[in-house]
Order: sequence, then C-alpha cells, then structure tokens
Amino acid sequence: MINKIKQELFLNLKNIWGWKTHRKLIIFSVDDYGNVRVDSKQARESMDKAGLKILSRFDAFDSLETREDLEMLYDVLASVKDRNGRYAVFTPFAVPCNIDFERLAEENYQQYRYELLPRTYEKLTGFQPGTYEGTWALWQEGIAKGLLAPQFHGREHLNLKVFEEKLAKRDHEVLIALKNRSYTSISNSGYPTISTTAAFDFWSFVENGRFDSIIKDGLDDFEKVYGYRSIHFNPPGGREHQVIHKALFDSGIKYIDTPLIKTEHQGEGKYRKALNYTGKNNKLGQIFMVRNVVFEPTEKRSYDWVNFTINQIEAAFRWNRPAVISSHRVNFCGHIDPKNRQAGIAALKTLLQKIVQRWPDVEFLDAAELGNLIAKNNQ
Repeated sequence: MINKIKQELFLNLKNIWGWKTHRKLIIFSVDDYGNVRVDSKQARESMDKAGLKILSRFDAFDSLETREDLEMLYDVLASVKDRNGRYAVFTPFAVPCNIDFERLAEENYQQYRYELLPRTYEKLTGFQPGTYEGTWALWQEGIAKGLLAPQFHGREHLNLKVFEEKLAKRDHEVLIALKNRSYTSISNSGYPTISTTAAFDFWSFVENGRFDSIIKDGLDDFEKVYGYRSIHFNPPGGREHQVIHKALFDSGIKYIDTPLIKTEHQGEGKYRKALNYTGKNNKLGQIFMVRNVVFEPTEKRSYDWVNFTINQIEAAFRWNRPAVISSHRVNFCGHIDPKNRQAGIAALKTLLQKIVQRWPDVEFLDAAELGNLIAKNNQ
C-alpha cells in the first residue's frame, strides 16, 4: 500500500513542472536504432562459449533491426489512428554509423574504423540474406509513410576513449566481441564515470573537446543516411555535459532530451544536479524535453507494463502535459529470440489500443513535432 502511494505521488510530482497543453499528445521516443550490438544468435552463442557474460537484456537480445522487426512494428503502429486519422509514430533516436568490423579485422584491430548504416545493411544482406535483405529499403519506406521519424542519438553508440584504450591493450572481451561482429558484454570501462556504450561519457573534463568534431561528423552523416537534418538529440547510454550543447547548436540541434533530475558529471567523479522540465530553455535557446512516461515491456518487473504505462499517461494528461513515452529498441527485437519481440510487440499493440479507446481525442506526434509546437507557442 505504501509503495503504491509513493508511486502515485511520483507520477504526479514529475508532471508539475513544464509546458502545458489541453491537447492529448502522445510521443514515442525510442532509443538505440541503427546500432549493431549483437550480430546474431550464433555470435551470442560464440561469445558465451568464450566467457563473455550477458550483463543485461541488451547483451542478450539487442540486435540491429531486421526486416521482420520492422514489418511487425509497422503493422502495430498502423493498427490505430488518432483523432486526425494519423497512425502511431515512433521517433527512433538513431545512430548513422557503426563499427566497420571487416576493416578492423583486416588491420588486425589496430584502430577504430566506422561505416555508414546503409553499408552495414549491405554487408548484412550478404552475410544473413534471409534476415536483412530489403531492410534498409523498408527503413526508408517507414520514414516516407510517417511511421518512423528518426532523430540524432550520436554518431555511434560506444565510448570511443574506452574502445581505443581497450583495443590498445588487446582486451579479451573487446576482441572476442569484435571478432563476432558485435560490441556487447564488455564488463567494465575501467572508469567509474564511463559506460562502454555511452558516447559522451568522460573522465577528465578536457575530453569533452573531442566531442565537437564527432558531433559535427555525426550530424552530417545522419543527414546523408536518413535524408534530412536532425533537430533533436538524445545522448546514447549516458548523460552529456552541457558544454557540448554549443557544438550541437552549431550543427542544427534545437531540442535536447534530458532527465527530470539530471546528474551531470563535472569531471573526475564530481557531479552536480539540475532540475529540468519540458519547455525549459538553455542559454543557447535550445529546448529541453523530459520523458515523463516509461514503457519497457521486456524488462522483467512485478507489474503489468501496459497498465503501468496507461497510469503514467493518465497522470501526464491530468496535469495537461504531453505524454512523452520512453522506450528502447530491444523491446521489439526478435533476431536473437523471437519470443522477446513477440512479448514487446504484443504489449505495444495492447497499449495503443487502450490509448485510442480511453482517449478518442488523442494525437500522435513525433518528438521533433512536439519541439516545434513548444517553440512556436513560446514565441
């Protein structure tokens, strides 16, 4: 009973601050698209035999989205319509680049090399045609039909400092993962403030200087890959320091995803906290966006994810807030285990049906559209 009261209190407290609207707006912000993590079931089994541990559901199930992943996702998104006759839409926070595994192998794993996402799909079509043939064309179809509206999640989904240092040390876990065309099950980074998959994590503050060129290259590559300039950013795997916001601004980023309470690393293990809310501006005029609903149906918890998510949406609407739903691609991945995708897709379909039944006047927007709406109203 006490836990339920605390949960209800938090659901309401996190919606007190921020931009208001009487419209019932639903936004799905879904991280990790475009990223190669686990290459295949065979790669996962090979890494298991070599002693690499599954540290999370991402190590177990998270693979580059396949043709079947996208087909099943599109079917569900198109199974409902909002008050304006629009289908549900995902905003995949996506990377445009991946590790060039073949070039690393040719060069005996001496230094980091990367490739654009269409090249990754081209290679995988040769290696695993039954799984990946036609997937990149399907990606583009989803964008054209308004089912997907990708935004920037970094150039790649890894910490380059850690990658390079572990490569120089011939780290066993990294080499085994790379030889299996994967980058996963890396047990630690060697730094208490850095996640191996967090592109903008750092130890010493001066390391932020390197990120400027990575951001510029990444946003240029994003435009080449996805066909338009990104205006919305969510950092992969960790929280960025505000010092990189200028480089993001200079390359066209107007909106930045951030937590309600952000714990910002200042360097060498020192932190400061900041309270954020949707609609808050930084000194550059960029607008912060706070996700106020969580939907992670393949994360094992004791509660019903669909009803828990509905309760969160209800709290957002009670306070006249848009419902910005946070999720991850791993919930809808079936390449390693189809049962994982089955569970996530089924939950998504039920959630969408309950949303349109409960709120017939609901409107589906992508994350950039919400940012544009807030910016327009703020004027």
